[in-house]
Amino acid sequence: MAVPMDDTMGDSPKHFCGIVAMSSNADVKYDIKKALRVIQHRGQEATGIAIHDGNSIKYVRRMGLVHEVLIGPEYDAMGGNIGIGHVRYSTTGTSCAQDCQPIVVTTNVGDAAIGHNGDLVNAAKLRTKLQNYGWAFLTNTDSEIIIRMLATELTQNSDPIKAIRTVMRNLDGAYALVFMVGKRVFGARDPLGLRPLCIGKLENGYSIASESAVFDILQGDFVRDVAPGEIVEITPSGFTSHQATTHPHTAHCMFEWVYFARPDSIIDGREVYDVRKKLGQTLAREQPVIADVVIPVPDSGRANALGYAQESGIMYEEGLMKNRYVERTFILPDQSKREEGVSLKLNPIRSTIVDKRVVVVDDSIVRGTTLRKIVQMLRHAGAKEVHVRIGCPPIIAPCYYGVDMKTRDYFIAAGRTFDEIAELIGADSVGYTSVKGLRDSLDLSEQDLCMACLTAEYPTCVPGERMRFQKTLI
Repeated sequence: MAVPMDDTMGDSPKHFCGIVAMSSNADVKYDIKKALRVIQHRGQEATGIAIHDGNSIKYVRRMGLVHEVLIGPEYDAMGGNIGIGHVRYSTTGTSCAQDCQPIVVTTNVGDAAIGHNGDLVNAAKLRTKLQNYGWAFLTNTDSEIIIRMLATELTQNSDPIKAIRTVMRNLDGAYALVFMVGKRVFGARDPLGLRPLCIGKLENGYSIASESAVFDILQGDFVRDVAPGEIVEITPSGFTSHQATTHPHTAHCMFEWVYFARPDSIIDGREVYDVRKKLGQTLAREQPVIADVVIPVPDSGRANALGYAQESGIMYEEGLMKNRYVERTFILPDQSKREEGVSLKLNPIRSTIVDKRVVVVDDSIVRGTTLRKIVQMLRHAGAKEVHVRIGCPPIIAPCYYGVDMKTRDYFIAAGRTFDEIAELIGADSVGYTSVKGLRDSLDLSEQDLCMACLTAEYPTCVPGERMRFQKTLI
């Protein structure tokens, strides 16, 4: 499922979810909990875990953070050598306990469970088809659609690999998936590679997770990314690969590197921190300004700001103090809560700001409400000038693949010049990295990136939108 934006942390887009799966010679309960804490940034509304105890799948899932949900008698009583986990931010469905994951169903080959990161473009069509088969849905999520499709396929073919392959060939959109089917554990990734998924080796087995940082924290080793269109089955002794679907080009979501992923993660061969610093360096070359100090919007803009300062030769300083005990606002689903969080979360460091020409750097800007408040804070703290620089190119179009940006009136950059945006947020100037600068910093061609929110050209068929490489709008 998809994710929203951190409005207190610099108007960045909101995130999707995080998933993990493990197969081990030891009990996986505690390692899955630890793994979910590592990827907590990917979803802060709800947490869930499902473990096969040798007889059936037991699960705990509720609204709340990992440390709030995975405690108490129900969690303590769980145990088993295979399991999956999920942290949620709702972009489809509702923000309620009923829509928490993993979703567990009964099939003709035993219990099955799913954890999903992404959004399906054809979810409504698939839901109607299943309802016509007689399925009754318990949630509003597209994740339930996928597990119901899998259960249906398993009645025709009891081989989980063949069933998952058939399901994948009917899905359109973005998805990274972890499954348990009976006593087997799988991961799968959409054929465009829109959502990240990777494989790691742990002390007592193997794991699949949204981000490679999971394996570092668990003192394991990153093995490789799950390839686009690939199904991977993990066991305590290794993993097997099965190609389900192929596509001539990938469409990796550029926001994973720009904002969503942890800086210490490696996504499709590129370290996130390194990419963000390169974006800052590119930004300094493309959007220079005469100033006294460069400051980041913490924490999301820090690597961009370091790169900007290094390339420009302007001194880098910390200029905004972050309260780490307030929710990450881009992940909060309610706009009023995100706006309230700005003043609670950030406060200027006056000695850095007073009488200075300040460059404030962030990774991205969507609505502009947060940066407007930050600019006001900096001026109130005594800044002589405030220049805003953004590591991501202007966001102008909706995302249909798991980011909570679905209407065009959402974006401050849509139909506006840089000068008009600067006036709206009260800055002396605004500058963005170019689309070419983003591609160069990632060292990926436009054929292999999803930049639909920047270009309004989509890697899959979305009604009323232009597809990549499409010459005329159908």
